Amino acid sequence: MDLDVFVNTHHTEWDRLDHLLRRGRSLTGDEADELVALYQRTATHLSLIQSSAPDPLLTARLTQLVARARSTVTGTRRASWRDAAQFLTAGFPAAVYRSRHWWIPTAVLSTLLAAVIGWWIGTHPEVQASIAAPEDLRALTRPGGEYETYYSSHPAASFAAQVWTNNAKAAAMCLVLGAFLCLPVVWILFVNVLNLGVGIGLMSSAGRLDTFLGLVLPHGLLELTAVFVAAGTGLRLGWTVIDPGPRTRRSALAQQGRAAIGMAIGLALVLFVSGVIEGFVTPSGLPTWARITIGVAAELAFLVYVYVLGGRAARAGDTGDLEAEGRSAELPAAA
Repeated sequence: MDLDVFVNTHHTEWDRLDHLLRRGRSLTGDEADELVALYQRTATHLSLIQSSAPDPLLTARLTQLVARARSTVTGTRRASWRDAAQFLTAGFPAAVYRSRHWWIPTAVLSTLLAAVIGWWIGTHPEVQASIAAPEDLRALTRPGGEYETYYSSHPAASFAAQVWTNNAKAAAMCLVLGAFLCLPVVWILFVNVLNLGVGIGLMSSAGRLDTFLGLVLPHGLLELTAVFVAAGTGLRLGWTVIDPGPRTRRSALAQQGRAAIGMAIGLALVLFVSGVIEGFVTPSGLPTWARITIGVAAELAFLVYVYVLGGRAARAGDTGDLEAEGRSAELPAAA
């Protein structure tokens, strides 16, 4: 394609489109129809230039022109409180519900692996010796040791914020890195399971497993569930790269990716709740049974939220993806 000839042929149309866009709301009905037609033709011109004769300056100009025209033609939709309510009552729980076949097996296998690691460490003194020196292990596991004081080592509010930030970052990494063929997600999940297994093993070897579980369960049930949901969703995203099913790989990955972004926001809220429990309930003076009851209640509330609200929304067709008008549209192909 001769770029100079192409520009000379169509530049008056582009200038006219730019003029109409500057007119804004003062267009007549005929001018509005003309704007739509020019928008479609300019979008086609941009596609032809990008594929046949890419020119950075011209491409940048037409890209900006098409974006302005698309905003004018389709309108700009602003997020509202209704959108937030729709997300929290349908979109997010539906996405979690629909991915249950990934995160439930992830949770079961991870819990079993943590238990096996804990048993292996707790019943093999030579493994414990490879982790740390005996005096360091005693400092960790003794009454008033580091495992216990960890949860009260900082003011509750700052500790809750720190825990929330760290856990939300780990969950987001699982969701984002899932596209890399699942491998980073498996590694992040294994590190979390290993840390849990080491704690179980060392505290059980010291005869203080009940104390450890009394400290972990109040916040850990909800926190680990959120991590498992993130990991399962990340694995699902990675598998979409490998096997997109009947859709194109690009379309399938885009849908799963958009849902994963929503999941990251929703899980950040879930982890905020677990962070508050870890900062204020876990180190509190409440009896162990009361702290665990609070943790179990939070976990059951989340599961009811997912299976009742999420199940209902999923059966109604909600996938956790953006609504149609919020998705990126392909450029029109016809002039």
